[in-house]
Amino acid sequence: MDWDKLRIFHAVADAGSLTHAGDVLHLSQSAVSRQIRALEESLNTTLFHRHARGLILTEQGELLFDATAAMNKRLDAAAARIRDSEEEVFGELRVTTAIGFGTLWLAPRLTKLYEKYPDLNIDLMLEERVLDLPMREADVAIRMKEPSQADLIRKRLMSVRMRLYASRKYLDQHGEPASISDLAKHRLICQNVNSEQVGAGASFVTSLLANDVTKMLYVNNYYGVLQAVRNDLGIGVLPNYLKQDFPDLVRVFEDVESSEVPVYLAYPEELRQSKRIAAFRDFVQEEIISHRKQLRDKENQ
Repeated sequence: MDWDKLRIFHAVADAGSLTHAGDVLHLSQSAVSRQIRALEESLNTTLFHRHARGLILTEQGELLFDATAAMNKRLDAAAARIRDSEEEVFGELRVTTAIGFGTLWLAPRLTKLYEKYPDLNIDLMLEERVLDLPMREADVAIRMKEPSQADLIRKRLMSVRMRLYASRKYLDQHGEPASISDLAKHRLICQNVNSEQVGAGASFVTSLLANDVTKMLYVNNYYGVLQAVRNDLGIGVLPNYLKQDFPDLVRVFEDVESSEVPVYLAYPEELRQSKRIAAFRDFVQEEIISHRKQLRDKENQ
């Protein structure tokens, strides 16, 4: 049904008169009458009984008026919330990021975001596949490389490097490798170089395998690698942002690491004014600043 005709019908039913409805809508009586006749023809029914004292709704007209009244209430409520949203953050926000970053860094920090914005609902989509933001597969993304899609607002958040970590128990039992060639005596835990991951991580693993490593455990995400390392299975390739939240990790080889991996936050240009996006962006930036500060404080102790 035509929304404009429904709007005019509701005004006529509410006023009980074509003339009064026309005054409210700033339309002539004849224009209002034409729209009502067209609506009745499209529905193949009569919506009003015409009387000298005005218009009375038919049974079918009553049904339609109940529907338009409910629609008007919902539209008024939506308009009020839109006006109020200049100071409020609410509704669903679809966030996509890599499995490792989303599971190990982002999800554990969302408590703070919910405490500040209890009416915000996050749909966290964790996968290595890059979702199409301009096609609205997600509202905002945190990616381990600069987005290449057009019409995106992007902000570099931080840099990550892949490093080697083990548990203290594992190193006590198997000995700490003195040189990179000693990796041949240990089990390496990492993602397969053919799995979907950042190029820097795959290149780093390839360089490590050149040291005659024969004992392997492949896991297709960093959460699994972390669990294996913390359960004393070997030396794992993990992103350096984990060291703050998992201080039991022991770094192996202080001078061995991957090339820099840039981390970007991106969202469609059309969502520039979104309060939900702004709240999430500011929250992530504040957490990263806090993360860096805590790392510096530990280094200076």
